Amino acid sequence: MTSSRETAATSLRIAPFLQAVVVNHGSDLHLKVGGPPRVRIRGSLVPLDAEPLTADALEAVVRETMTPEVEAQFLATNEADYALAVAGIGRFRANAFRSRGTVGCVLRLVGDEPRSLADLGMPDVIRSLALEPRGLVLVTGPTGSGKTTTLAGMVDAVNEVRPVHILTIEDPIEVIHRDKVASVNQRELGTDTADWGVALRAAMRQDPDVILIGEMRDADTVRAALSAAETGHFVMSTLHTTDAKETVNRIIDFFPPHEQKQVRLGLAASLRGIVCQRLVPRADGQGRAVAMEIAVNTPRLAEAVADPERTDTIADIVAEGAYSGMRTFDQHLVTLVLDGSVSIADAKLVSSNTHDFTVMLKRAGVDPALVDAETTP
Repeated sequence: MTSSRETAATSLRIAPFLQAVVVNHGSDLHLKVGGPPRVRIRGSLVPLDAEPLTADALEAVVRETMTPEVEAQFLATNEADYALAVAGIGRFRANAFRSRGTVGCVLRLVGDEPRSLADLGMPDVIRSLALEPRGLVLVTGPTGSGKTTTLAGMVDAVNEVRPVHILTIEDPIEVIHRDKVASVNQRELGTDTADWGVALRAAMRQDPDVILIGEMRDADTVRAALSAAETGHFVMSTLHTTDAKETVNRIIDFFPPHEQKQVRLGLAASLRGIVCQRLVPRADGQGRAVAMEIAVNTPRLAEAVADPERTDTIADIVAEGAYSGMRTFDQHLVTLVLDGSVSIADAKLVSSNTHDFTVMLKRAGVDPALVDAETTP
């Protein structure tokens, strides 16, 4: 259950800490009893020049960011997801929780307006996937890998060119979309709808053309997404998976064995693409670059999805699918190293297969001695 709060910066004691996130180009604010607030900057947590937070002080700071409904949920369950919009500073996605009996909170900075795919530097295949008339596209990766930003850019691409109804179901709403060519309705769990199941069942009566499901969390969510995609809607969603093969396996594993064959066939028919993301520190120290594995559902990939005996070949299909816009993480990391965006050492830390990545670098003409020099502690 989530809810949103919009408030003036001057009314919140947390405001200076949130401002520090923005000023320092950070991504997250961490609040914990016994230590100073910390801001995640380029992947690392950096303490602010502030006094350590006491239990009573932090309890008051966090609870004043909540609506009455969120506060009631937090008191009942010791955790809550919600959105916080602070005038003059920005919008944040918050998660409050208790740790060893004391309150803690992490707030992530999210954009008020979506950034276009062009501004994000996304390859053309991402825009092509966003403008599919029907089917399912998944954006995956760990928490903090930029999935929300990519999905917001994809929704914006549709909003700019297609006169359709876009319906989003989010937990909570992060990026605000305003009508352009499309009509956009955004629904938030806890504020606009009771739960995912209710919202997804109601969605079919709201005449959507495009449906964004904030996250595929269980078999019911996946089943509803596949059903919508199979009946002519275009569906986008996320999963916390690391690559295309794991994404397929995770979806299948949501279901009991006697349903898995049918799910495989449905996924093979409706899937349009999988975009997997990881963030890597930039070589110049200015933020992080996104490394992407992109799988497009060609006939060969669809066969690998449908046949459990062939699912292990998905990585090879992606590696050989450059003509269709596909690429593996390691292939993209080599490109990022060659153009100077990221260092070899940082790229190796997030590579899928360190040995294969090193071999690809050597084939690309990178001196093996340089690889060893950068990756030696």
